Amino acid sequence: MIEVVLRAVRVDVGTSTPLLLLEEVGGERVLPIFIGAPEATAIAYALGNVETPRPMSHDLLGNVIGSLGAQLFSVEITELVDNVFYANLRLLRDREEISVSARPSDAVALALRSGAPILVNDELMALQGRLLSIEDEDDEDDVELDEADAPNEAELVAELRDFLETIRPEDFNQ
Repeated sequence: MIEVVLRAVRVDVGTSTPLLLLEEVGGERVLPIFIGAPEATAIAYALGNVETPRPMSHDLLGNVIGSLGAQLFSVEITELVDNVFYANLRLLRDREEISVSARPSDAVALALRSGAPILVNDELMALQGRLLSIEDEDDEDDVELDEADAPNEAELVAELRDFLETIRPEDFNQ
């Protein structure tokens, strides 16, 4: 398994679909994963430590895990089957490891809230990992991977809010 960090949440220009960019720690590859708008919002809230009046789904799941006496040890993005990514939550309770299947977007949101590491299967990263670079720094839709120039959490939240305010139901029928 390769440890990754969430480099950014972006919107793909061609499809208007949110995209997670998971960058390997100590490496140059990025694993792009398309996600839904609600999941992007949940991740943006987790990034910005936004508190909601009632628990969001990933907060609820974290509360349930803690209430059951377990802790999230890590999340693992394990495979890609028919263009669908799969992930597992690795929990630890009373020295017993429990694995629970999850969507990568939910797993990442939970990992961000709990501080658990995010891991990607070696073979999956070898097959799907990409080296991304900026061709035109003035194009705001380019993917930014330079640490010094990466958008801060507030910018990511603002970008997602702008996206959510402009998206229409018809955009999903393409």
